[in-house]
Amino acid sequence: MPPLPPAAPPAPPDALRAVAVAVLNLSGLGLGYALLRRWLPMAVCWAATAVLLLVALPADADGVPAGALLVYAAALAAAAVHGAIAGLRTRLTWPSRAPLALLLGVALLAVPAGGAVLYDGARDEAVQRMLLDRLERADQVVTEAGRQPFTRAEADYRKALAAYRDLATGHPGSRAAARVPDRMKTFYATVGAPYDRKDYCAAVAPLGYLRTVPQTMPKGQLGSLAGWPDDRLATSLYECGAAGLAKGDADWADRFGELLTTFPESAQAAKVEPAVGGAVGRAEQGVRGDEPCPAVERLRDLGTRISGLSAKPATPGGALAKDADRASGSAARGMYACGVDQYREGDFEAAQKTMEDFAAQNKNDGNRARAQKIAIAAEIARTIPEAGKRLPTTASGGSIEVTVQNDSPDDITVLYTGPVTGSFTLKACGGCKAYPFGTTIDSAAKPCGDSGRNYPQRTISLPPGTTYFLHKPDGDSVSAPGTDTAELEPGYIYTECAYTTQGLGTTA
Repeated sequence: MPPLPPAAPPAPPDALRAVAVAVLNLSGLGLGYALLRRWLPMAVCWAATAVLLLVALPADADGVPAGALLVYAAALAAAAVHGAIAGLRTRLTWPSRAPLALLLGVALLAVPAGGAVLYDGARDEAVQRMLLDRLERADQVVTEAGRQPFTRAEADYRKALAAYRDLATGHPGSRAAARVPDRMKTFYATVGAPYDRKDYCAAVAPLGYLRTVPQTMPKGQLGSLAGWPDDRLATSLYECGAAGLAKGDADWADRFGELLTTFPESAQAAKVEPAVGGAVGRAEQGVRGDEPCPAVERLRDLGTRISGLSAKPATPGGALAKDADRASGSAARGMYACGVDQYREGDFEAAQKTMEDFAAQNKNDGNRARAQKIAIAAEIARTIPEAGKRLPTTASGGSIEVTVQNDSPDDITVLYTGPVTGSFTLKACGGCKAYPFGTTIDSAAKPCGDSGRNYPQRTISLPPGTTYFLHKPDGDSVSAPGTDTAELEPGYIYTECAYTTQGLGTTA
């Protein structure tokens, strides 16, 4: 066999050629190895670049993982160093001159540089799309929240607002941030929708919430929206309070109070006092109607609640304070009509209390004297219902004398009603004792029959007719009251005797 031809001797060292191979390998395509005809290292460079492209594409908002970039950079650096070592003593297949190869390598560096620029642009677009998706999700949250009552939707509104705020402040140059001002208009309109439906009470809470939005959003994102809720909230507070005032709801004063505190100089606040004064006038008319007792309660409630309002920065001149005094005064005077109505309805216990309260609170009222007599008759009627069939008058006196004696160890109050009504008190009988039960049935036991005893007594003059008597012990006595019904006729002198039986109370 003829001998093999000798291997080509290595080329003399050429640093410029080594640099050219290294630069060509930095393109990521292993071109330096291609010019040295080292195909396996070139394939490794292509594989590394392919893996990077698989990881990086398509571009997303997060970009290429930092670890992948570090590994790829290390691979390029290794390929450049290894190519430089290999190219130091190895001739190039083409171009034959090292300067031309270096120039080609520098030109080819534009490939990875341009790729990086294009990738950054794609990544920026991905970020923009991601932010627009976030904006769209916030819009959907607002739309869904608008279909629910504010109490259930408030948390969602806050979530959407936080997303808008993050876009506006965290990504101010993005396309999504540029759309936030328009979205805020939709946000305000959705939250404040109950006002447009004239559901004023439901609009109070969401409009109040909207007034807090400028505390968290940049002013440039809101513009005129910052003051958008004010007039609407003032109107809602007034309309809701006025509706509650007309229906007798308990929270009308809270609405008016909030209006007077938050918007004291508004046109809506100026309408509060006329509305309140009108309600007092309507309640006063009710006292003169068929249901005076509810009207009295209404006036009492108005007086209490208006007094609370009068401390607010309300209309000048203390008009609300005058309305409160007027309502309270009318309630006190209206108790008379209420008591009469209760008496006629047969609710004698309520009538008694109402008339006693009226007499105590209205000492100079012209109806006080009759109210006291109605209270007496009502107390008697609680025990003798027949006594309440006739409303007492202020008449007094008569032609028939009736003497009432007290054979009881207790002070007693004698109440009577019929053609005339009145009461008086008899002192306890000194030395008198309660009669054992059953002894008064025995004809030998005669209350007030001891001629040697000076019984406390009083004689009154009454007209003919039926008079109902009630004797009730005073003080701490537990004795029950005694009753008597007397048919008084002219020409007779009548005697009533009050005494106590053990265990059964007083008896006439």
